[in-house]
Amino acid sequence: MSKDIRIKKGLDIKLVGEAEKTTENAIVSNFYYIRPEDFHSIIPKLVAKEGTHVKAGETLFYNKDNEDMKFVSPVSGEVIEIQRGPRRRIDAIKITADNEQTYVDHGKFDLSADAEKIKAHLLASGCWAFIKQRPYDIVAKTTSSPKAIFISGYASAPLAADLDYTLAGKENELQAAVTALSKLTEGDVHIGVGSSNSPLANLQNAIIHKVSGPHPSGNVGTLINKVDPINKGEVVWTVNAQDLVIIGELLLTGKFNAERIVALAGSSVKKPRYFRTKIGSEVATMIYDNGVEKDANDRIISGNVLTGKKVGPDGALDYYSNVITIIPEGDDYEFFGWNKPVFNKISTSRALTFSWLNPKKKYDLNTNTNGEHRAFVVTGSYEEVFPLDIYPMQILKACMYKDLDEMEALGMYEVAPEDFALTEFICVSKQPHQKIIREGLDLMLKEIG
Repeated sequence: MSKDIRIKKGLDIKLVGEAEKTTENAIVSNFYYIRPEDFHSIIPKLVAKEGTHVKAGETLFYNKDNEDMKFVSPVSGEVIEIQRGPRRRIDAIKITADNEQTYVDHGKFDLSADAEKIKAHLLASGCWAFIKQRPYDIVAKTTSSPKAIFISGYASAPLAADLDYTLAGKENELQAAVTALSKLTEGDVHIGVGSSNSPLANLQNAIIHKVSGPHPSGNVGTLINKVDPINKGEVVWTVNAQDLVIIGELLLTGKFNAERIVALAGSSVKKPRYFRTKIGSEVATMIYDNGVEKDANDRIISGNVLTGKKVGPDGALDYYSNVITIIPEGDDYEFFGWNKPVFNKISTSRALTFSWLNPKKKYDLNTNTNGEHRAFVVTGSYEEVFPLDIYPMQILKACMYKDLDEMEALGMYEVAPEDFALTEFICVSKQPHQKIIREGLDLMLKEIG
């Protein structure tokens, strides 16, 4: 069963540095990092102490509020350091990988099992971390019952990894994961795809939606809004398409295989392409010796340029990303840049900016915001790139003055920070929209829960 969804509002940001469809094995990382901050709202209780040897898929920590929810190691090796922050907060768990990898064997799972057995298996194996919920955009609570599960198999963000390419040949794993997930909801599993050639397009036990249009057509939030919006008291779950492969392989083989095919992209990369690596690996294993200069003034981003996280040269791939983007830092000052015609920047406005003359042009952008933080300016531009049936300016303001009733009435239950990445990109006021939405969601989670 297929339904078409056509998005008209949005903005495609075409950048130089798209990854070529060739895949290489990344240099094997010496160290792997798991950061509890990747699992929003989770309070970790450590199981693996410094000096402990763990297998791939063995528990590193569990959720303080639910001891059944385990978070596991992507590799086998020795836990050599627990990096801590203020008030002994666990910032990262550093693991030295073994030369020969060993795995916890969870055994092949019977996909005819009932929902409770599937849930218990995903919790014990560490795969529950891949299931998120809305409202609040957090790791799904096991006590909630989702009215539907949503998966976006179409990445429309700038320089995003091509999911049709990275998921190719993984149909068995994808089907196993979708079959299991379909039993965890009384509703349907909805999957958005960009073309009929997607490895997700012919899966059973799911409703397939053909999605087209400019970014953010590939965001799971857009799919939710157009298919089955969230009302007060309702919950939906979301899973990244790339994580279905890990879930499916665990169900079919009993092994937690944290392998990722990661796109190395961006204008600062001389040979953009794909690498086979693992969750938590050092980014240096992919970016150096591959055309990226060590002393260059570049920004390394785990994720895409709109929603990704800045990491250092010694940083690591975060838990949910499948792209490393590298673009120049924008720390230069452009004299009278506000008062002259501009041909090398993207804008939704036609005033002084002429990107609209060549819509197919690819741009070499840096991180410069081209302006300073100031009060909101009402321009109506947010609505041009925001396809959800929500008022973006009003919901941002409600978050800033912490009016819970207004946030609720305006549709806060439905959104996540990534849904506001484009409005932040075009914002003439240079307001941090994603941070504002995240803080608003955290406030609602604390006060309403």
